[in-house]
Amino acid sequence: MKNNRPHRKQPASGPSLLERLNPNAAGVDCGADAHYVAVPPDRDAAPVRSFKTFTTELHRLADWLTACGVTTVAMESTGVYWIPLYEILEARGVDVVLVNARHVKNVPGRKTEVVDCQWIQELHRVGLLRGSFRPTAAIAALRAYLRHRETLVQSAATHVQRMQKALVQMNLQLSIVISDITGVTGLRMLRAIIAGQTDPHALAQHRDSRCQASEAEITAALTGHYRPEHVFVLQQNLELFDAYQRQLTACDAAIEAHVHTLAAQAPAPAVPLPAPRTRKKPRDNEPRVEIRTPLHQLTGVDLTQIDAIGPYSALRLLAEIGTDMSRWPTEKHFTSWLTLAPHNKISGGRLLSSKTLPSANRAAGILRMAAMSLGRTETALGAFYRRLAYRVGKAKAITATARKLAILVYRTLKDGLLYQDPGAAAYDAQHRLRVVRRLRQRAANLGFAFVNRETGELIEGAVS
Repeated sequence: MKNNRPHRKQPASGPSLLERLNPNAAGVDCGADAHYVAVPPDRDAAPVRSFKTFTTELHRLADWLTACGVTTVAMESTGVYWIPLYEILEARGVDVVLVNARHVKNVPGRKTEVVDCQWIQELHRVGLLRGSFRPTAAIAALRAYLRHRETLVQSAATHVQRMQKALVQMNLQLSIVISDITGVTGLRMLRAIIAGQTDPHALAQHRDSRCQASEAEITAALTGHYRPEHVFVLQQNLELFDAYQRQLTACDAAIEAHVHTLAAQAPAPAVPLPAPRTRKKPRDNEPRVEIRTPLHQLTGVDLTQIDAIGPYSALRLLAEIGTDMSRWPTEKHFTSWLTLAPHNKISGGRLLSSKTLPSANRAAGILRMAAMSLGRTETALGAFYRRLAYRVGKAKAITATARKLAILVYRTLKDGLLYQDPGAAAYDAQHRLRVVRRLRQRAANLGFAFVNRETGELIEGAVS
């Protein structure tokens, strides 16, 4: 296929009766090898053209859109193929609307790239497309660092599993007596095994003083068959695990430097950084860098005051949603974007369904994980989660609690909310008050009244 090859315009099905809200709109169907672009039919003799994905061709595409008087472009977020074109058009001052592919449903008939880009252009011209969220370049860079770090953690975890498999094949039950084979005690013993040590008593001497298992238990667990092929597999995977740890260290340094750069560009916060809510150590897979202070400088608030949100969780959230909450007019828009709000289907005045839609939203995933950790806490959100889990199940309780966390995050970033946990007891008392009020109302509607069981007096007015 030639570059910039014009395509014959297919006949329209009929005149459009919708108002053209974006008369200077173009539509792009992004692909791995070529992008198909459609402009208004009156702007060029060949209103549909294809361009290769080379950088020079993308600049030619942008030049052609400028010559056609295009000021806004809609494109599908297909994989990562749209990113280079998005950045070039954004640098040129073109309003780029990134559209979820599920929201662009083509007309019936033969599906081709030419028809797709024409359909996207027509939908955008009449204002029927809604743009997806795209953060600023600085936040997008932070997002790239953190997502790469997640990939490194997952890759390292794969090699940990393979090391555990090699140990089990030699009947070395090390994972039973120690909680983490990649901890201080575990790594000492693994390196000794690779170095040629097979005496269980000698291996048990590498036990750290903080290890809860005794030397006798470790000796029994390390009594097995040290086959050379399995030791070789163990060595290979340990070397790969160490390599990923070095990459994680470098990635953490890059993340810390980028966060400090963002914080230095932000205005000084009006409220000083409050004392940490908890003093828990970072988890094994969390970066060992101080990010709470620069995050406070960046946002002007402390998200870690919200239950179940630590510094690393706050950093991941900001990388996904940014710091500008004005993109969502209300908290309902925010929770809807996160797919944490019920998706009501109403027909004929009846509610047909009220389920939350399945989604791969990473910010929603972070909030769901935070909600899961609240179940055993003596907090108001923890009490809410336990009550709801008893009634409707854990899955719905996690979604509902994650929605409450999302509202708190939204109000904190937008309005500067200083969240203070009232505690589980206060929540339980408030919930009991609401239940009693509803019962009193139902009793009144049925012609009954509340009576104090001990005194026999009629209970009137508000219940305290």
